[in-house]
Amino acid sequence: MILHAYFARRFLMMFLGLFAVFALLQALLDLVEQLRRFGDDATFGQVVQLAALKLPDGLYQILPLVMILSTIALFISLARSSELVVVRATGRSGLTVLAAPLLVALLIGVLVVAMMNPIVAATSKRYADLRETYRTGSASAISIGPEGLWLRQGGDEGQAVIRADRANAEATRLYDVSIVTYAPQGGPQSRILAAEAELTDGAWRLTNATAWPLTPGLNPELGARAHDMLLLPSNLTQDSIRDRFGSPSAVAIWDLPDFISDLEQAGFSARRHLVWFQMELARPLFLVAMVLVGAAFTMRPARLGRTGVSVLSAILLGFGLYYVRNFAQIMGENGQLQPLLAAWVPPVAALLLALGLVLQMEDG
Repeated sequence: MILHAYFARRFLMMFLGLFAVFALLQALLDLVEQLRRFGDDATFGQVVQLAALKLPDGLYQILPLVMILSTIALFISLARSSELVVVRATGRSGLTVLAAPLLVALLIGVLVVAMMNPIVAATSKRYADLRETYRTGSASAISIGPEGLWLRQGGDEGQAVIRADRANAEATRLYDVSIVTYAPQGGPQSRILAAEAELTDGAWRLTNATAWPLTPGLNPELGARAHDMLLLPSNLTQDSIRDRFGSPSAVAIWDLPDFISDLEQAGFSARRHLVWFQMELARPLFLVAMVLVGAAFTMRPARLGRTGVSVLSAILLGFGLYYVRNFAQIMGENGQLQPLLAAWVPPVAALLLALGLVLQMEDG
């Protein structure tokens, strides 16, 4: 038990140290990137805020790399100090040394999914809001529920709240639309009902629309006007809607089941969110597989040499498995694989492959 606690502590310290180093590098890179993007539109303090909000998402993406590098650093250190030789000399298998890091990696994976995932979702959403505010001067919002799709947009002409019963997959074509526009001072300006609304460059094109003025002192029914086609200015773009509407990472894992249910009730495809949800559940298993990959190439005596080749092989195999996982995710989102297969097959295959390499090295 003392031996397991010792190796677990060593691995955890390696992981935290490398995580801190990567956090610093990622923060500097994000700061430079945000300065390049918003140097003319935001103050330095606002740029720092954007970089800080972008940081959790960047670190979340490179966790497999940090995990495999932590494993490599641990076992190279143990090999150079001959601690692995001593453990084997006492009659214990190298798998005994590996048990504690695997357990720590599994616990880290569970904590990351349970705690860091909601943080990443919240900061990513806040980052998108501020980015749009600094670019266009106002932020938009999108909400999905059983009652349909809600959009809020703003600009120099004032705010507008849009509700639609249905929409296409990209939410750029809305059906059975109700719109309330507000003057720049904040009061309601008009109410519009339309059979269809399509997002074009700089405006919503409304078909078969009826508009009622809501200006104080005017009778809405007397001022109602019917239009075969009506243009409503908009600062929304297809990219901004896709970033908010189609990004599953912007929804915390604890809220994803309800969000998926709301999407399906509103008539939208929830395949991307289903795949992402299953991949998040499988993330701890994938991190464990990264530990096995790193150990498979570095649990060897230092006197055998070729350490650089072993480290490079472990990193390349880890990158290969990471891209296979991303490729399976794309196939799952496109409907070519079932969400469960797309999410769970790559980490399970990586785990079995790495475990086979470890057993071959230990037992021949």
